[in-house]
Amino acid sequence: MLRHLLASIAYRATKAIKNPPKTYPTFHLGKGAKTPLGILHHITGVLTYAHSFFEHYDTTHFKVKSWDAEIDEFYSILSKLDKSIREKNPNEVTEEQLLQGPLSDAMTHIGQLSMLRRMVDSPIPSENFIFADIRKGEVGPRQPDPIAPD
Repeated sequence: MLRHLLASIAYRATKAIKNPPKTYPTFHLGKGAKTPLGILHHITGVLTYAHSFFEHYDTTHFKVKSWDAEIDEFYSILSKLDKSIREKNPNEVTEEQLLQGPLSDAMTHIGQLSMLRRMVDSPIPSENFIFADIRKGEVGPRQPDPIAPD
C-alpha cells in the first residue's frame, strides 16, 4: 500500500507541477505562505526524512534549487523511497508511522500546489482519482491523462 501511495503522490504532484505558467514557481500568496518552489522543496525534504528511516543521511535539510532541479530531486527521492520500501523494512518507525507522518504530509502539500495552480489562472482539470491510471512502482514524471472532468 505504501508503494501505491508513492505512485499516487507522483501522479498528483505531476499534475500540479508539469508545464506551469512561468510565474507559478515563485508565485507568492503572502501572509507567510510558501511559494510553489518552497512547497516542492519542502515535500522533497519530507520524503527525504521518510527515506532516512531506510538509509542514513547526514542531514535531511538541503538548499533550495531551481524549479527544474527541485522537480528532479522530488522524483529522485520518490524513486529511492519506493525502492527502499520494496526491498526492506524501515528502522525505528512502523510503516503506519510513515503513512501518518511524512507521506500524508507530502499529499497535503501537493494539494497546496494544486490550489496555487488555480490561483495563477492555470487550474488542473478535475479528475475522478478512483479511476486514475496509478500503478505501484510508477513514481516518475509521466504526464497523467485526466478522465473527463466532473
